[in-house]
Amino acid sequence: MALFWCTEALPLAVTALFPIFLYPLMGIMDASEVCLEYFKDSNILFVGGLLVAIAVEHWNLHKRIALRVLLIIGVRPALLLLGFMLVTAFLSMWISNTATTAMMVPIAHAVLDQLHQSPTGKDAEKGSNNPAFELQEPGPQKKVTKFDEKDNGQVHPIPAASLEPTTQPQEQVRFSQGMSLCVCYAASIGGIATLTGTTPNLVLQGQVNSLFPKNGNVVNFASWFGFAFPTMVILLVLSWLWLQILFLGFNFRKNFGFGEQAQERAQAAFRVIQTEHKLLGPMSFAEKAVSVLFVTLVVLWFTREPGFFLGWGNLAFSDKDGNSMASDGTVAIFIGVILFLVPSKIPGLTQDPENPGRLKAPPALLNWKTVNEKMPWNIVLLLGGGFALAKGSEQSGLSEWLGKKLTPLENVPPPAIALIISLLVATFTECTSNVATTTLFLPILASMAQAICLHPLYVMLPCTLAASLAFMLPVATPPNAIVFSFGGLKVSDMARTGFLLNIIGVLIITLAINSWSYPIFNLHTFPSWADTNNTASCLAIQGNITTPSP
Repeated sequence: MALFWCTEALPLAVTALFPIFLYPLMGIMDASEVCLEYFKDSNILFVGGLLVAIAVEHWNLHKRIALRVLLIIGVRPALLLLGFMLVTAFLSMWISNTATTAMMVPIAHAVLDQLHQSPTGKDAEKGSNNPAFELQEPGPQKKVTKFDEKDNGQVHPIPAASLEPTTQPQEQVRFSQGMSLCVCYAASIGGIATLTGTTPNLVLQGQVNSLFPKNGNVVNFASWFGFAFPTMVILLVLSWLWLQILFLGFNFRKNFGFGEQAQERAQAAFRVIQTEHKLLGPMSFAEKAVSVLFVTLVVLWFTREPGFFLGWGNLAFSDKDGNSMASDGTVAIFIGVILFLVPSKIPGLTQDPENPGRLKAPPALLNWKTVNEKMPWNIVLLLGGGFALAKGSEQSGLSEWLGKKLTPLENVPPPAIALIISLLVATFTECTSNVATTTLFLPILASMAQAICLHPLYVMLPCTLAASLAFMLPVATPPNAIVFSFGGLKVSDMARTGFLLNIIGVLIITLAINSWSYPIFNLHTFPSWADTNNTASCLAIQGNITTPSP
């Protein structure tokens, strides 16, 4: 399966189905047990989170948020880079990285067109409407999309003829390159902040729950956010500084647009954003309803079982041990179902234009046709295949055998192990699917951690975050491919910029795992939930339990 995932000889989702027929035939697991792995709670959380994300996209709420933030931040070169990175990172925390990039790149190019035009031109005076903003309507000059099975997205834009680069001053070309790269990099960086932001995060949660059933829901929305959000913020700021230095230079006065001509061009670009924002009109009832449900979802996620105080899950829906019986997936599906019930207009009955004698209710915020078109069902199967692979490794004894072979690593300092893992995964994910990378590495790392008496999350967390550091190649992740397809970039441009970003990302992950992650996940001790026959001695050494008698 690893070979097929790396070479993509078969679609990733098809390879993920191998355990269903191979495990029973090889005597590893019963067919009924294998099939249960394909729709675990992490898959439910993925589906529920995407239902809300699809509703946000369907009603264009993400575009309104993007344009509003850009109006607040302004369009001076350095601030424009920062504005696009902040908006893209925020949106990719909640909706698909691919969809975020596909929306933001045309907006970026439309603004750049105005920045690079003469400030006295007709379009600059009026702040004209730019067709690049019209993302949803197909047309002869618009980009078309193709399905992609990699990562958590489905689309790769194919550039239209109108997007071919024209002759421009070198300074403008470099700024355009920096603007394009800032969008795709921010999409990958923003996804790490939330559990549903990118699929590798859900792979981690599912693998932890599968390999360590008694872990007490150690990886949930609140704990992940507390660990990953500071990591994302630091990486985003350093990425902005690196892109500014590389593509705008060290002239910070010029970068922040203090020249008279630069200010005039910035005002022209600002008017373009302002015009597009006005074209959206006032917020509709549907947008307000989706916003309320979205905020409700996030609040319920944070307060369900936060750990540092009793959440509503512990108080109202607890089991005999006081743990929440409701999961993050429960909440996501609950809000998702409500989206199918709430009308998209102020409730009231109107006459059906097709049948004048009949009354018609307004359509709901979400319908199944929209969901079916936008839901990446292939990722659901890919996640399930990864969970089945991990369970089979445990049942067959492969995990235990592998762990024993890795015991010599106990002489290596843990920070060095975390650094090496991050570098290895960051390199590996440049040429393979992020989901496949985490699926292959996490069970092996869990076995290694048990063998050397190390907290499993100490090595599993860096692996998961490093899988999102796909900055160097267009094929590494769909956001990179989208930006590359718009033209104006060479592979060497992306590789040169992404190489240092990868190094910065690995160093920040190493910092995070050795600092603020310790109190969040109690990484200073070997947890009792990781106890197996070969790790009982670890617990005895640390004084958590006494060595059991034979």
